[in-house]
Amino acid sequence: MIFSDEWTQKEFLENKKLLEEQGIKVLLIDTILSPIDKVDTVVYNPFLLKEEPEGSVFVFYCDTGKATLDRLEEYRAKFPKHHCISLKGGRGYWRKNMTLL
Repeated sequence: MIFSDEWTQKEFLENKKLLEEQGIKVLLIDTILSPIDKVDTVVYNPFLLKEEPEGSVFVFYCDTGKATLDRLEEYRAKFPKHHCISLKGGRGYWRKNMTLL
């Protein structure tokens, strides 16, 4: 799978399901200490994230998605064995009742 720089919420939910069926871990990373309701998030902690299996996908989010997109190269440099993506629109565009059918 080719990974883009940004995923929408819908892409995140669809790709998470597909990748986890293939045994690839997908984590939604909270960079602003503000968890999103009704979804599992992990607080940004570089030390612990480096322990995740190689090839895992890290989807970083902030309030608007702009800061995480701007810092994407920094995240990729810190986690070269993982795939780093920004959540488009960040926490502000997350729809807590959106689910996959």
